[in-house]
Amino acid sequence: MTGAQASQPRVTRLKRRAEFLAVAATRQRWVTPAFVLQAGRQPAPGTEATADIGVGFTASRRIGKAVARNRARRRLIHAARAVLPGPARPGYNYVIVARPAVLTCPFDRLLLDLGTAFARVTRAPAEPGRSRSRS
Repeated sequence: MTGAQASQPRVTRLKRRAEFLAVAATRQRWVTPAFVLQAGRQPAPGTEATADIGVGFTASRRIGKAVARNRARRRLIHAARAVLPGPARPGYNYVIVARPAVLTCPFDRLLLDLGTAFARVTRAPAEPGRSRSRS
């Protein structure tokens, strides 16, 4: 393993319902037509897993029957593999919730939206009362 590979955070899968609920409770999210990306800090900062990036995928019955839900999840998993760990922040868990448009969205658009969402969902919010423009 080279030095560059050793310094990259590991991407792990979220599998337990409690992990998904903990991420949803933080209410940090980025919405696109094809998916919703939710983010939350990993619990227990004293554990060794804090340098990892946790990712979970979900598709509800709103997407369609089992075949459509599985296809939606597979598209999101494949897109996440192509994008991660680049824009994601270590020490965070992410949940990607499929929306019906994920089935018809062009894959390169999905990659672009996913990269943007990972970069922006954990960004610090602007202070109220301060303008973003510098005039």
